[in-house]
Amino acid sequence: MKFDLAINLERADNSLSMKDVKNHTLKMVQMADQSGFNIVWAAEHHALEMTIAPNPFQIITWWAENTNDVRLGTAVAAAPYWHPIKLAGEAAFTDLITEGRLEFGIGSGAYQREFDRMHPGLKQSDAWKYMQESLPVIKKLWEGDYEHNGEFWSFPLSTSVPKPVQKGGPPVWVAARAPITYDYAVKNHCNIMSWPLTRPFSEAELYKQRLDDALESASNGFKPIFAMMRHAAVYKNKEEASIYIRAIQRILGQFENLFKNLGDVKDGFPKEIALKELENREEYNPTMLEENLLFGTPDEVIKKLKRYEDLGVDNFIYYASMGLDHSLQKRSLELFCEEVLPAFQQE
Repeated sequence: MKFDLAINLERADNSLSMKDVKNHTLKMVQMADQSGFNIVWAAEHHALEMTIAPNPFQIITWWAENTNDVRLGTAVAAAPYWHPIKLAGEAAFTDLITEGRLEFGIGSGAYQREFDRMHPGLKQSDAWKYMQESLPVIKKLWEGDYEHNGEFWSFPLSTSVPKPVQKGGPPVWVAARAPITYDYAVKNHCNIMSWPLTRPFSEAELYKQRLDDALESASNGFKPIFAMMRHAAVYKNKEEASIYIRAIQRILGQFENLFKNLGDVKDGFPKEIALKELENREEYNPTMLEENLLFGTPDEVIKKLKRYEDLGVDNFIYYASMGLDHSLQKRSLELFCEEVLPAFQQE
């Protein structure tokens, strides 16, 4: 099993300066690069301080200039916000200037709040249609001249300028939870990234079953790389767990605000929804969070990761952003690199 890092520039409130956030994020990426991580992933979000990522290609270009080996991915470019010609060109140019290190992740977009601003009138539940039209178009544009007449975009003969450095284009990834997206990914030769949120391991098993069902249905000989992401925190002893649990609860309280489109966002900062007010508050129970997420001492984390490896996860994505003090975020990643990674590198 390989290991990836997902990290955001994030602020839970304005007590942190953007300069400190920038410097911390880059340091975490460089630690991953030096420790042999496979891919570092950057998101796309708009007008939200908890995920400061207006252009994932710009973020990974910055990372590329300050790293040596780690591959660099978009997780994910939100297809409804991009014209396919622009998205194809941005991705190809990024592949060029990163010398072929791009992993191209594309998805539908997450929050209705963002759609209301970036694509007014579009329901988040319908956004998958844009992704499924956009991706084949992008691949055609990477190959050469192509004319398109679709449901959402139409344009005369055009092409991607520049073309990607990687032969056949960069590896393509799709963010998948629903069965329809797994089917689409396998049929269109896309790798899959999944996120069980804070749910139990049974959710990971469900996603693996959806992948197996899609493979059986497609029967096309393609086997995607199957990646899974979890919030991660490694600490020396159990007494420290409460610090990490409270940090993730705070961020998840803001996430629920956005996920349910409650609208209480001031100057880019979502209000934290009190756990007692959530219908799904059991998903944020401290005991459950510590059990379900990649939280624990090094030995506990290794044991958890072995379950994902046995399940058939190819890439485990260590999700570092969680409103935690920067020094503790770095300490957690250091422990992971020093005491967890060796258990898998020796295999």
